[in-house]
Amino acid sequence: MSAFADIVMFAWIPIVLFIFTKFKPDEAAIIAFLGAWMFLPMAKYPIPGMPDYTKMSATCYGIFLSSMVFDSQRLANLKIKASDSAIIIFCMAPLFSSLANGLGLYDGIASLLQQTAKWGFPYLIGRMYFGTLEGLRNYAIGIIAGGLVYTPFCLYESRMSPQLHHMFYGFTQATFNQSFRYGGWRPMVFMEHGLMVGMWMASAALAALWLYHTGALKQIRGYGMNRLVPILTLTMVMCRSTGAVSLYIIGAATLLLTEKLKNGLIILLLFSLPVGYLATRSTELWSGQNLVDLIAHNLSEDRAASIEFRFTNENMLSKKALQQPIFGWGGWGRARVYDAEGNDISVTDGLWIIIFGNYGLLGISAMSTVFLLPVIKLLRLYPASKWNTPEVAPAAVLSVLLILYMIDNLLNAMINPIFTVAAGGLTGLNPNESAQISEISVSDDKPPIITRYI
Repeated sequence: MSAFADIVMFAWIPIVLFIFTKFKPDEAAIIAFLGAWMFLPMAKYPIPGMPDYTKMSATCYGIFLSSMVFDSQRLANLKIKASDSAIIIFCMAPLFSSLANGLGLYDGIASLLQQTAKWGFPYLIGRMYFGTLEGLRNYAIGIIAGGLVYTPFCLYESRMSPQLHHMFYGFTQATFNQSFRYGGWRPMVFMEHGLMVGMWMASAALAALWLYHTGALKQIRGYGMNRLVPILTLTMVMCRSTGAVSLYIIGAATLLLTEKLKNGLIILLLFSLPVGYLATRSTELWSGQNLVDLIAHNLSEDRAASIEFRFTNENMLSKKALQQPIFGWGGWGRARVYDAEGNDISVTDGLWIIIFGNYGLLGISAMSTVFLLPVIKLLRLYPASKWNTPEVAPAAVLSVLLILYMIDNLLNAMINPIFTVAAGGLTGLNPNESAQISEISVSDDKPPIITRYI
């Protein structure tokens, strides 16, 4: 790792403070959070007994410190609601697991702090700054703007191979041999993995498509969305992530069918996919073998073999997890499966099986509630027939992205704070705002925040 990476990482908190002096607090929060997520190095600095210092923890610390200095009233007005209990339980799950497994109070508190830095802080930022329809609109536009900013970097690496992180920071953040796909390169840019970049660009493309389709956003800096949507969609495809493209198609179809049917049936069907998978796989009610056979007979034996390998490992890990079903096994690799010689013979692909093994049913239930409860809340506040209105459309697409992220967690283990922020914002929506949605401006005369600075 280069000295430049160290300088950028430890200068970031003062930089965030500076950003808050130049922009309104909600604008500064978007710029600081997305800027760090997209461009800071994938560096980790261990601190004994404290959360690792990473680009996301640095950003969260910077935003909280800036809020105390420049926006203290917002912190003072923040109230914990019953709907926030899921994130509280999820952050505390490592403490319960450590105590239940005899790992000690110190290990439990250290694990709790790590969990809070990864999940709790981004959620809290969402609650603080994006808990209104207008706040969620600004955040959705920020994601679109971030996708446009990332487009040239993605296209560069899709042609030249993932080199930017090494060029700027002196090291490669993931195994390079996983980057060649479909006759070309899968960009990583400054994120953990190419799959994460693919999901990021799919999110930006889906948000852009829906906001353009519903009239919630017509242009950015004079460029019509009819031009920008295809650019984002093409960039997403060039990221060469089959899973991300598939989720984009599913998300777009869900929103368009919901608009046509004018009810929430399709949303609930999509919602049932991660819920059903978790319920049947974590309890060993479904082995997955019938799906493997179906794919082998109708699609590809190679693809079937890949899925069978995943299911075999999940079955082993679920069986181990069910030996400690409530609180899991805690940390230190205790949830993994070992042979008689002590060799690790398990492979963890999905985030869900990691959470289930480490923190048990308590942890996986809390995580699922964090990301799926906001969808139900939005449906209760605004019927699906209103999801295509300019005022509600940004919140609608963010809620669909939360479901898609939960589906992605069944396959990959990518901790993505962008969705955690959205979950916090959607959870913080005030029921009284439903009578005030006409006050939200979508006029072309006033450019959306964030887009004025790209």
